[in-house]
Amino acid sequence: MSSQQAGGRVLVTGGAGFIGTTLAREIADSAEQWVVVDNLHPQVHPGSEPPADLPDAVDLRVGDVTSAEDLDAVVADLRPDTVVHLAAETGTAQSLSESTRHGMVNVVGTTQLLDALTRAGHVPSHVVLTSSRAVYGEGLWRNPDGSTFQPGLRTHAQLSAGRWDHGDRAAHVPNSVTGTHPSPINVYGATKLAQEQILAAWTGSHDTRLSVLRLQNVYGPRQSLSNPYTGIVSLFSRLAREGQSIPLYEDGDITRDFVYIDDVVSALVAVIARKPADHMRTVDVGSGVRTTIADLAREIARYHSAPEPHVTGQYRDGDVRHASCTVEDTVRQLGWEPRWSLRDGVAELQEWIATQLD
Repeated sequence: MSSQQAGGRVLVTGGAGFIGTTLAREIADSAEQWVVVDNLHPQVHPGSEPPADLPDAVDLRVGDVTSAEDLDAVVADLRPDTVVHLAAETGTAQSLSESTRHGMVNVVGTTQLLDALTRAGHVPSHVVLTSSRAVYGEGLWRNPDGSTFQPGLRTHAQLSAGRWDHGDRAAHVPNSVTGTHPSPINVYGATKLAQEQILAAWTGSHDTRLSVLRLQNVYGPRQSLSNPYTGIVSLFSRLAREGQSIPLYEDGDITRDFVYIDDVVSALVAVIARKPADHMRTVDVGSGVRTTIADLAREIARYHSAPEPHVTGQYRDGDVRHASCTVEDTVRQLGWEPRWSLRDGVAELQEWIATQLD
C-alpha cells in the first residue's frame, strides 16, 4: 500500500471490530497516526478483550462514542485529518427490542463525535461513514407491466400468515443510490439513515468532505462468532460444522447480497484515498450478486458435508424480503470492484473458523 492511501492522522470509531481490525491490517502502517476508539462491548468482544491481531500500529483507546469525555480526550489530542466512523449497534431484531441502545450509539454517538470536534475547534478534511443497505427498507419493486412501487414493511399479520412477497408477480429491483429512495422499515435502518443525514448536515456546514458506504451483508474472517444478532454466514457455518441441518426462515427464498470482508476493506481503502470532489459521495458496496438464503446454506452445508438445510416457516419482524445492490456506479467512482465469489469467501471463512474453534 502506498503511503498516500491512509496518510495523516486517522481516527476510527469502533475500529477494534470486524471491519476496523481488517482495515487496520491493510493500511494503518501508512498513517501518521491510527487511533481507535472502541468500548470493546462483550457482545462483540468476549471478555472485553481487544482482538489479538489488531496491528501494533493501532493506538487503541478504550472509550465509548456516547461519552463526551471519552471523545474529547481523543479528538483534542489527535485532531484527525480523517475520521472513519464505524461504531454502531447492529442487528435488525435487537433494534426492535433495544431501540434506545441503538439510538444512543448510532445517533447520539454520532452527534457526540461531532460535538467533540466542535469543542476542539477542529474540522477533519474527510469523514467516512459505513452505513447499511438497511436504509433502503424493502426497496423498489417492479410489476409485470413495468410499473414500480416502493412498499412499506411487511406487517406481523402478513408474516404470520406466510405472505412473504409484495404481490404474487412483483419482483424486487436491486437497490442503488441513484434509483432507490431510502425508506427504512426497522429501527436499525432508521438510525443508520439518521447517521447519514446528521453527518451530511454537519460536514456541509463546515465545508468538508463526506463519504458514505452503504454496505450489504458483510461476512468473513474476524466476524464475531459469539454475537447472536449479526452474521448469518457465521451462524450457518457453526451449525454445519456441528453436523446440523441449517434452518431456513420463511420459504428459504429470502435474498441478500453477501460481500466478503476483503472487498469491503478495499472499497474503504479506495474511499479514504480519494476524497469526494464535491461535498458528499454515497456509494453501494456489495458483490453485485443476489443470493437466496437457501443457496447460501447449501453452499456452507456442502463444504461440511452437512445435512440438507430445511425450511422452518419462521420469520423475523422487521426483516426485508429481498436486499441486493448494483455496484456499477461504485466501480466507476472508486476504480474498485468486488473480487470474491461466494464459494471462495465461504471456504475462506470456514478455514478461519476452524482456527478459532478447533
